[in-house]
Amino acid sequence: MNNEQINSSQVPEGYKQTEVGVIPEDWEISTLGKHASFKTGPFGSLLHKSDYVEGGIPAINPMQINDGQIEPTSSMSVTEEAAKTLSNFRLYAGDIVIARRGEMGRCAYVNPEQEGWLCGSGSMIVRVSNEVDARFIQRVLSSPRAINAIENASVGSTMINLNQSSLSNLLISLPSDKREQNEIATTLSDIDALIAKLDKLIAKKRHLKTATMQQLLTGKKRLPGFGEGKGYQQTEVGVIPEDWEVVTIQSITSLVTNGFVGKATIHYTEQDDGITYIQGYNVEANSFNFNGIKKVTPEFHRIHQKSCLKKDDLLTVQTGEVGLTTIVPKYLEGSNCHALIISRFKRKKVDPWFYAHYFNSPTGRLRLRDLEVGTTMKHINVADLLAWKVPYPENKEEQSEIATVLSDIDTEITALETRRTKTQAIKQGMMQELLTGRTRLVNS
Repeated sequence: MNNEQINSSQVPEGYKQTEVGVIPEDWEISTLGKHASFKTGPFGSLLHKSDYVEGGIPAINPMQINDGQIEPTSSMSVTEEAAKTLSNFRLYAGDIVIARRGEMGRCAYVNPEQEGWLCGSGSMIVRVSNEVDARFIQRVLSSPRAINAIENASVGSTMINLNQSSLSNLLISLPSDKREQNEIATTLSDIDALIAKLDKLIAKKRHLKTATMQQLLTGKKRLPGFGEGKGYQQTEVGVIPEDWEVVTIQSITSLVTNGFVGKATIHYTEQDDGITYIQGYNVEANSFNFNGIKKVTPEFHRIHQKSCLKKDDLLTVQTGEVGLTTIVPKYLEGSNCHALIISRFKRKKVDPWFYAHYFNSPTGRLRLRDLEVGTTMKHINVADLLAWKVPYPENKEEQSEIATVLSDIDTEITALETRRTKTQAIKQGMMQELLTGRTRLVNS
């Protein structure tokens, strides 16, 4: 049940109904202006194009505020001279910088190492009094209720803006004891730190995968048991081991064809007997995204058997995110597809996962771009893919070993991403509990 939808008869003991919902009896309701002052970033003639330089003093605008963190970009910075002129707009540790246009409500707490940076023209400084914890106020301003209130209070016709008056009049609830504010802010900061740690691990694993792909898929590094004593050769696809070959896709496949090309919307169905219909936006690197997945009628599927999928088919995006590739798993066998290139490999010679990784590698994607044709909408033709040359380890076991190493890294990345998603959901739940006082960290 939403906190603001609880009626008076349902208010738990020790809580009270207020304008912003049910909160603990010892919490207070006040306007943000009672606890803070505001300063809008410089605009108009205060800043000129010539003031912006690469690697100067960061000027923080909404696009540099992400998920409660300030992420400066070198292009959005000003000269030392301009920063001195705009000293009134400098940020101090403990300030909150909030977006006043665009995606309003984005805000971040200014850490000591960010002191001296500037508030950009699209942002506003919120400087809280010593009576309250600034980190807690930043969390309150990031809550869904506050963001909704900020958006509703913003003004303007062509360009919606958040002004000082609207922000000053924003109603907030907060513990009367600053210690509790601090405990709430610290708890949420701890979970942010965990999310940041997971982000770093994911980035590290992705970097490892990219490096490993570059080494293994080109044969620069050989796995144990393969290529002992072998040298290298220069080929049209780059330097590869001398016991590898260069082959065309046509020579190692039994089928390369298009998925259905044309308008299929009239054949969509929501009936239980509908056939899964995979489109380009459902394909990710070695996986699928089932958001917006469609089904087509059995009749459409029967007529268009050419685009019917089999297990281990390679699916490559033909238009749009050209070259993005995945493998058809057993549970999608018998599905149909739209405007994707289906490559069916000769299984006695090829492990399709090797080429799934190759297509998705930086090297593969770059080379696939050479096949793109068209002006307004880039795409790959089947005939061009058939003639495309790729490195080919003759030993299928080596292909499989390479694919297994890369798939194992993918599994680790997916596990970390799943953990991050769950942690982010926990954080959202904690914010709802802590910022409304449903869960108390300090005894009242």
